Amino acid sequence: MIDVGLIGFGFAGRVFHAPIISAVPGLRLRAILQRTGDDAAIHYPETQVVRSVHELLAIEEIKLIVIATPNTSHHPLAKQCLLAGRHAVIDKPFTTTYAEAAELIDIARQCGRLITAYQNLRFNGDFRTIRHLVESGRLGRIALYEAHFDRYRLELRPGAWRERAEPGSGVFFDLGVHLLDQALLLFGPPQAIMADIRMERDGAVVDDAFDVMLHYPRMRAVLRASMIALAPDLRYVVRGEQGAFVKHGIDPQEAALKRGEVPRDDTWGREAQEKWGTLYTPKENAVAADPVSTMPGDYRLFYANVRDAILQKAPMDVTPEQILNVMKALELAQESSRKRCTLDWN
Repeated sequence: MIDVGLIGFGFAGRVFHAPIISAVPGLRLRAILQRTGDDAAIHYPETQVVRSVHELLAIEEIKLIVIATPNTSHHPLAKQCLLAGRHAVIDKPFTTTYAEAAELIDIARQCGRLITAYQNLRFNGDFRTIRHLVESGRLGRIALYEAHFDRYRLELRPGAWRERAEPGSGVFFDLGVHLLDQALLLFGPPQAIMADIRMERDGAVVDDAFDVMLHYPRMRAVLRASMIALAPDLRYVVRGEQGAFVKHGIDPQEAALKRGEVPRDDTWGREAQEKWGTLYTPKENAVAADPVSTMPGDYRLFYANVRDAILQKAPMDVTPEQILNVMKALELAQESSRKRCTLDWN
């Protein structure tokens, strides 16, 4: 049994980490650091609630610490935990700069500890399905990969740290980091990157929309998000020489977690048939359109891998190299947007 300490019980800690950690065999949510309030004690009465990092690190049995706090605090908190001899999971985007990420990875290596980023959307059912289609070669050579993370929310949330003008805020560091991680996982680092990161809503002080294009030989990956997207919820378009796949709708896990549901068995993360994507293939002089069942989404797979990596039973899924590539893409995209130009990856 690996005892886990969770730092932060805001939206991320309460919705995306605590229930998933608690649902993975071999992991025990031993303590939650919630500086104020009693929510953690109410939701997890058998878990110790502490008020400081010092108090959390004083619990010697805790081997893994999960950091689910505002982005600017990730680097100092993770550094403190690593130097105290703990393994660390950091909620995306890991850190606010490439330099901070590289330092943490070096410290983890020197301390002989594991460190990784919570890229849970790798384990969405839609992306798992697309990854299978691409890697199996069913679509043939890919010419276009397009991923959207669109929402329709005109009102601002001035009290939310993600909408304050500070490092690591904005939609690009919130959602773009997921889309970049997925594209890089499928296709590796690009030859070049071009980005337009912008503010679209009235009164916005940080970015709330972006278009990013990753340049590959004979292929482009286009990543997009907007908060002014009142239209059918397109998520993915993948076009290859032998077929194309189109997917609408959002993976059901987030909504279920927000409702307070907890994954308990293999019914978790299953998508209704009417939400399945469509596979288009050439057929004589026509095009066949067939539904493709969405693979079950399951965020438990992330923490099960972390458990196995700590026990030296499996390699880490989200590797330091992958983390640094995402951080590099984030910074190159920001520079590209500022300069309004295409930048070489190297």
